[in-house]
Amino acid sequence: MEAAGLPTKELRLHLVTWNVGTASPPPDVTSLLQLNSLGPPTDMYVIGLQEVNSKITNFLTDLAFDDPWSIFFMTVLSPLGYIKLSSVRMQGLLLLIFVKHVHLPFIRDIHTQYTRTGLFGYWGNKGGVSVRMSLFGHTICFMNCHLPAHIENTEQRLDDFEKILEMQFEGEDIPSPLDHELLFWFGDLNFRIADYGIHFVRESINNKRFSLLWEKDQLNMAKKEEAFLKEFKEGPLHFKPTYKFDLDSEVYDTSEKKRKPAWTDRILWKLKNLSEDASKEDEFPEEENPISVTLNNYVSYMSYGISDHKPVTGTFKLEMKPLVSDPLVVLNPEGEWSAEHDVLIRYSAAPELPSSAWDWIGLFQVTFRHVKDYVTYAWVEDDEISSSRNSKEVYMSASEIPKMGGEFLLCYFSNNLQSIVGISEPFQIQPSQTPVEKDVPEEESSLLQQPDNPKSVDDCENRKGI
Repeated sequence: MEAAGLPTKELRLHLVTWNVGTASPPPDVTSLLQLNSLGPPTDMYVIGLQEVNSKITNFLTDLAFDDPWSIFFMTVLSPLGYIKLSSVRMQGLLLLIFVKHVHLPFIRDIHTQYTRTGLFGYWGNKGGVSVRMSLFGHTICFMNCHLPAHIENTEQRLDDFEKILEMQFEGEDIPSPLDHELLFWFGDLNFRIADYGIHFVRESINNKRFSLLWEKDQLNMAKKEEAFLKEFKEGPLHFKPTYKFDLDSEVYDTSEKKRKPAWTDRILWKLKNLSEDASKEDEFPEEENPISVTLNNYVSYMSYGISDHKPVTGTFKLEMKPLVSDPLVVLNPEGEWSAEHDVLIRYSAAPELPSSAWDWIGLFQVTFRHVKDYVTYAWVEDDEISSSRNSKEVYMSASEIPKMGGEFLLCYFSNNLQSIVGISEPFQIQPSQTPVEKDVPEEESSLLQQPDNPKSVDDCENRKGI
């Protein structure tokens, strides 16, 4: 796939859906995240959880601090060079997106939204949470849903999903979910296996004759009947139904209820049909989409037993013609950095950068977890010391530079775009020759704590808008 001479961009996306049944994170997720995979490295992780513990005491704590699941995945992925790009939570529904540092300048216009459908739309125990973005200039939306339970509620599930699809993101000119070039729909969708009795279903599973059950899967049936579902694609269900299991086992429900097994946990996607959009009629050849999606594998993981659901993952290859090929900001540390003296940052910005007095440059450890996880920062206007036609220089005070030294990155955050639009190569800060006080230095405090700065922290957070 080529467009205007630009080479095709290939990205590997690993998407997880898991109803965790209010449990705490497991001790290890190496297999779930395919961290030992011999294939190409993952560029983006999309993790959709349902039934995260949302009792009032837990939920209030999680509003003030990151929830245990977010902290868990950040702890696993940040040492591997992934940053939490975005997250959205509505009670038990949680959607997390992690991305390799190198892609940050090419991901823009990030917005989150949620739709409640529980208790006629007044309660968030059911519904959907979404993150949308522009990735290399292409619009992508991720939608994590928890739909109503029980075999008889197929119509309610479909009605609720139609309502979720109508969600509107705040901001100008942001398309609705269905108008994105690529939409991923996943979660505990709660569709069941109709008609067949529990003994036939279990016997088919035991004999690995899953195909006998496909035609009575309520979602497969609905995709044939409902116009709004017909363009959603899904990989083959070559894995055992993922619900309902006894805890810490691979045994289907032995309780009095003896729930019939079902593929409740699913991952689907939809590419926008270009014929729907007359404005793009001549932009690309009729037979070719600007994005192609290849599903590399679609599997479940029987070994995880913290919940009565088993997690499901889809690993995808996305190929796209990049509409954005250069970062809006290029920045570098000037000279050798240490806490012995003030230091300089040189950067150049593209003319199309919508710059703001509230833009800032952050100093981050290379294992930083999210955009607020900076060691210190400089305002690009307030701390500017020189400017030329091609570049500008900004200073950081020696008192704010980590005395212990180590490996760091610089990131330029655009207030108008609400995203990192430039990132430096990793570089070393030399340890200070001055003896370090025994008190824990500011930069060594928990990565989850916001460091104090000589500037007002309150002013900083309000002004940054993050």
